[in-house]
Amino acid sequence: MADTATASTTPNGNGNGIERGESLWNQSFRRFKNNKMAVFSLVFLIVLVLMAIFAPLVTTHTYFDTDLVARDQSPNERFLLGSDYLGRDVYTRVIYGARVSLAVAFVGSFISFLVGLVYGVTSGYLGGKADSWMMRVVDVLYGLPTLILVILIMVYFRAGQPEKFTGFKLFFYNLDSSMGGMLFIFLGIGITSWLQMARIARGETLAIKNREFVENATAQGISHSRIIFKHLLPNILGPCIVLETASIPSYILTEAFLSFIGLGVNPPMPSWGSMIQEGYQAIRSYPHEIMAPVVLLTLTVLAFNFFGDGLRDALDPKVVDK
Repeated sequence: MADTATASTTPNGNGNGIERGESLWNQSFRRFKNNKMAVFSLVFLIVLVLMAIFAPLVTTHTYFDTDLVARDQSPNERFLLGSDYLGRDVYTRVIYGARVSLAVAFVGSFISFLVGLVYGVTSGYLGGKADSWMMRVVDVLYGLPTLILVILIMVYFRAGQPEKFTGFKLFFYNLDSSMGGMLFIFLGIGITSWLQMARIARGETLAIKNREFVENATAQGISHSRIIFKHLLPNILGPCIVLETASIPSYILTEAFLSFIGLGVNPPMPSWGSMIQEGYQAIRSYPHEIMAPVVLLTLTVLAFNFFGDGLRDALDPKVVDK
């Protein structure tokens, strides 16, 4: 089995050295805590998640309430970040918009991580012709323009008159509508986002499956499933988790772009991308309408990047503590 701990020497009362074991996960956690920017980013993301979950408790408005008399107001006591062209509270819509971006971040990363990990580990462990054919599928899919594919999927299921839809198209259209327009965003991102994860998981599996502890387990007649779950996965999860964390900003930006061009969530559900699309048209007269979603989108993407960098450094076995 792979080593899971390292020993460090500490002096006892008599001045003799004592071997004290420290697991690799404890070392990683300690290194992560020392990265102040990563810790601050994690705190920011936790606060953002809590605000999105408990949005009704942190705002007195709803994201769909309109008041044409109070439209395009600058920040004031009633509207903390001002109001938009329909008199809706920008602060409230930004908070509810965080639900969309964070849902895409977590659901998209979960699909990518699960599918890519299973596919990559299976391909690398089987090897031979099976590995070759499975990776050719990945190569073909890699050649497809991801964003265009996502747009085509969404246009296909949304274009036309809904009352004339039948069969699976009607089923998926109704399901998408019940989810506020987020189903096809999840599907679009999930269909293509797992490819890089599959490659990384395969590469890590190929590097580890010929190690001595795996060969010993095979020689002892241990089942393939137990070898994978007990010996392979624990040793490749670190790099895979780091990769997926680093990919989250791209999922958020993809959703924001789709919402910006009108293919995101269904109105009146707010999204940072749709708020930016609405706000840029009045940026000279009412800049507050676009500043809030732009700033929060930027901070969220930066926070995930800094958190991913900190996680990478913490889980990198080549990092030597000073």
